[in-house]
Amino acid sequence: MEEPTIVRRTHCLTFDIEEHFQVAAFDSPARRRQWQSLESRVERNTEKILECLEAHHVKATMFVLGWVAERCPQLIRRMAEAGHEIASHGYGHDLITVLTRDQFREDVKRAKAVLEDTTGMPVIGYRAPTFTITQETLWALPILLEEGYAYDSSIFPVYHDQYGIPGANPSPHLLSTHSGALWEVPPSTCKIGWIRIPVAGGGYFRFFPFWLLVRLMRKVEREGESLVFYLHPWEFDQDQPRMTGPLRSRLRHYCNLGKTEERFRRLMQEFSFAPIRESLPMIGRLYRPPDNDPSGVFCSMAATG
Repeated sequence: MEEPTIVRRTHCLTFDIEEHFQVAAFDSPARRRQWQSLESRVERNTEKILECLEAHHVKATMFVLGWVAERCPQLIRRMAEAGHEIASHGYGHDLITVLTRDQFREDVKRAKAVLEDTTGMPVIGYRAPTFTITQETLWALPILLEEGYAYDSSIFPVYHDQYGIPGANPSPHLLSTHSGALWEVPPSTCKIGWIRIPVAGGGYFRFFPFWLLVRLMRKVEREGESLVFYLHPWEFDQDQPRMTGPLRSRLRHYCNLGKTEERFRRLMQEFSFAPIRESLPMIGRLYRPPDNDPSGVFCSMAATG
């Protein structure tokens, strides 16, 4: 029997740019008070990612914390100048589930301002820390529109103890809110029978056998879907200081960190990747060039999208 034809697509490659000590699994008021004194490793780890992407001639969408952008502005400018899409991961990595509406608005407004001031380019994409746009926090979507965002990549259509909306649309689509329509770009999942399995990256990328993950991702590709894949800089850093916390958190965070870089390089050979704004034409059309766009990046996107 002949193998089914694989329809080659350009998929969405994304990174959530945050420090290793900012992950929600280890969050506490006491740890947040230590952020300023803890060793920063985000720049060196992100540089490792950028070198890998350059070697494979790949660009990506970088969902950057405003907190990180304020402390590493040169890093963010280098990413933008290299042609990577800069999007928002919020300001302080606060889960939406613990914020009020006013606090959330202030968080995403502040992050957008910091990122746009740093790069001089429009920021229209958002991803919630730990994907915490859930059934209980859908109120956040119209606020994103009101604050100038045009797409979100936070709704994971799976069951999880911290995030997810089981049964949500797994494909990029328009969501209607009382403030207008917002594009949703969900992290990738693969349906096997009645179960939807996450294949979007992160811990799933480190836990699953590589051959199995690629097989599931190929299935998504054959079904005509664009993959939305993500990783974090700290996942490329097996030597990061270990934090204390629940066993489940430690397993999720530290398992197979030493395999991330080698697996990622192999993944670059298996699939074609680009930023969200280039992989999804409906997102590319939303960009408008800033007054000063010497690189021509946004003019090009407006023309090709």
